[in-house]
Amino acid sequence: MELELKKTSLDAYETGGELALTQEETAETIVPDYCPDIARIIETDGKVYLHSRELRDGKAEVSGTVRVTVLYTPEGEGGIRTLEFAMPFTVESESRSLPGCVYLTAETEPELLETRMLNPRKVFTHCKLVTHITGYQKAPLCFCTDAETDEKLCVEKRQEQQHAIVLTHIAEKDFTFSEEMNLSPGREGAAELLTSRVCGTVTETKIVGSKLIFKGMFLVEVLYRANDGKCGSTTAELPFSQIMEVEGAAEGAAASVQLQLTGTDLQIDGDDAEGRQIAVTLYFHATALLREEQELTLLNDLYSTAYDMNYEAAPLSLTSFCETVTRRQTVREVLEIGVVAESILALSVRCGAVSVSREGETATLRTAAAVRALYLDEGGVPLVAERSIDVSCQLELPEHCKITARAVCPEEAQGSLGDRGIEVRFPVDFRAEAVSKVKKVCISAAKLDAESAKDMAGAPSLVLRCLGRQENAWDLAKRYNTTIGTILAANQLESEGEIPRDKLLLIPRKRA
Repeated sequence: MELELKKTSLDAYETGGELALTQEETAETIVPDYCPDIARIIETDGKVYLHSRELRDGKAEVSGTVRVTVLYTPEGEGGIRTLEFAMPFTVESESRSLPGCVYLTAETEPELLETRMLNPRKVFTHCKLVTHITGYQKAPLCFCTDAETDEKLCVEKRQEQQHAIVLTHIAEKDFTFSEEMNLSPGREGAAELLTSRVCGTVTETKIVGSKLIFKGMFLVEVLYRANDGKCGSTTAELPFSQIMEVEGAAEGAAASVQLQLTGTDLQIDGDDAEGRQIAVTLYFHATALLREEQELTLLNDLYSTAYDMNYEAAPLSLTSFCETVTRRQTVREVLEIGVVAESILALSVRCGAVSVSREGETATLRTAAAVRALYLDEGGVPLVAERSIDVSCQLELPEHCKITARAVCPEEAQGSLGDRGIEVRFPVDFRAEAVSKVKKVCISAAKLDAESAKDMAGAPSLVLRCLGRQENAWDLAKRYNTTIGTILAANQLESEGEIPRDKLLLIPRKRA
């Protein structure tokens, strides 16, 4: 007869694949007629905007634009001018590299971006992009928790409690954020915006009903040409709060939100004649991953002391540990410039990929922080100093967990002029996610021959032996066709925890 099993199914997602794709783009750009000729290129910066993420039959396609800004000194003039242009790109994975995936997250960063002058009216730009893609597939958790049996069938069941962390929801939303940022008092107003940088950080998440509320901060840095012709910079921290629909999510679920820039629009406010206000509009794509902690009951073994039984078991992979850790390292270094500097115009820090090395429960995270300073020498000539700084931190995490990490500079870098050069100070936040999985075996089907009793002819009615090093009470009871309760009673013990490993146990066969 087929035993009736109690089955449970939980909606869930799991990672279906992680890819790192590289893409190189080049472009020749003619300087527009309204711009002066180029005398010397100072530096090149770029912002990546992702426009689409698509999945087709396991193949990922990500497209976007690199918005390139070239700062240069013009021929026959002083100061700094800017040349802006767009470099569209599309990156594709190999066919069927993400089988069964229904959601896709993507993050693209420029690994290399350089521009050289072909002539005073034309430049050549080379860009190397790295796109990190993660695909998620639906993976319902299906398992048996119990078996409905008649007492006369003498069925013994082993059930195990297992803590699990389940990815239950993935939600996406495009949103627009608008705010004003003001120049500091005493500064000359802005006549032209030269370049800008934007960094978004989520600092708080909360689920209320069917809504996910997340809050954070946008760090906006702007380099501008003032009304008096000189260059200046300003930085603002702009708080934001947004709401996403997460129908069916539990209020106790933990949410992690990833932000991806899709566009920016920064302009000097036309209503401000002094140019002291900058209108900021940011376009972002948010992806939220919601995880719930569950206590699961798994039916992982069965036998009958009276009848022969056959069963089928299926493997079950569960996330038993998932933790997000942020560790801040403060960096203080000197950029040697070899000349006397008059002033610092702008500082930027960009963190590269994070490598992870393990030694027991200690994980070392390491990144290269590319620091760039735009400054004026004593003659007022704009120059750039660059340096790559190794930054690392250590975390204590379970030995066998999988760690993924990224590093960001979430705050404005500070700089001061000294005898040796430019002293820079900035924080680096390492954000690591550690995940551990356990593999369990769960009963999926069971049959019992209730027509004839189990043949126990020749089997001893009493066994005297010690509990083996790798054995437990269940193993003994199943091997000798008895029950844990019978063994405990025969040895005058109250619980399994009292069973000694160094003393002989009486193991009587259970009487029908």
